[in-house]
Amino acid sequence: MTARFSIAEKLDRLFQRVRPAGQGEYSHNAVAEAIKEQQGISISHTYIWQLRTGRRDNPTIQHLTALATFFGVPVAYFLDDEETKKIDGELELLSALRDTGVTEIALRAADLSPSSRETISNMILKVWELENERKRTD
Repeated sequence: MTARFSIAEKLDRLFQRVRPAGQGEYSHNAVAEAIKEQQGISISHTYIWQLRTGRRDNPTIQHLTALATFFGVPVAYFLDDEETKKIDGELELLSALRDTGVTEIALRAADLSPSSRETISNMILKVWELENERKRTD
């Protein structure tokens, strides 16, 4: 059976994984202000917090699109669990690149052919999926 991810879980993962370089998570206020400034869409920091914590769970497509745009993901991230899994894998990889040990692997991979890099990327994604599945069943 396929797990269904809530809007709150998806938004929380974006906050955890998409961060300014060398800093912690964006604040709800910073996200609300950036969305207003960059996209002209009004959304309150309180509403973002409510969505993230599951206190509200039925946002408009306009708000989902604004949040997706802010975090640099397609709106399908919020609407399609398969897309969520795919993007989460990519975000996890990017997040891991912040770790020094992983940076070394990435630098070595830069010298590989595109097909070899794709093979390694697929291998890493499969291992990540297995580990996450194991975590869910433990």
